[in-house]
Amino acid sequence: MGNAISQVLPYAVGVAISPLPIIAVILVLFSSRARINGPCFLAGWVVGVGVVSVVAYLAADAADVASDSGASDSSHTIKLVLGLLFLFLAAKQWRSRPQPGQPPAPPPKWMASIDTLTPLKASGLAVLLSAVNPKNLVLCIGAGVSVAQSGAAGGDAAVGLIAFIVLASASIAVPVVAYLVGGDKAERMLEDWRAWLGENNATVMAVLFVVFGFVLVSQGLGGLTD
Repeated sequence: MGNAISQVLPYAVGVAISPLPIIAVILVLFSSRARINGPCFLAGWVVGVGVVSVVAYLAADAADVASDSGASDSSHTIKLVLGLLFLFLAAKQWRSRPQPGQPPAPPPKWMASIDTLTPLKASGLAVLLSAVNPKNLVLCIGAGVSVAQSGAAGGDAAVGLIAFIVLASASIAVPVVAYLVGGDKAERMLEDWRAWLGENNATVMAVLFVVFGFVLVSQGLGGLTD
């Protein structure tokens, strides 16, 4: 059980530290339907993260990556390639960050329509940001495959996957819960978070891509050279 949880921790942190989805949920919480759309957004996020990671685990477990050397080598090769891709994206993000004195990049156009979202559309947006977003998609798949590679099965695998889903959803759950119970003080805090993330999105993503690039490269190389 402990091994399964330790395998998914880096991936969960990577999904949780997602500036644009955090900004999106904060904007949802400032919308006219905040008390309905906030929890709906959180539910959609949990569903997106959960479905991708569980499907990845089931597929990897069916391929017997824990004991089949061929399947295991393929999995480690994919991790190595993805790690190198993350490092490339890190360099790209770092070059695109605003220079001192320059305004931050404008937010995506879809954010302007958040105030008009229905509860169903809020859930759908969260699914897109959690499960279709390329970074999070890769990390969710990586978490599921890593649980399978650890040899965990049954209850141990379930605990590992649940731990991943909970931790990966923490950065979305915290703003929602804070808004629902914190009142005006929570709104001021969330606005500060939104402003900081908007100004530092490229830098945060660059650092995150570097960290997970090295994590995946080291896991891939380590598995291929064992």
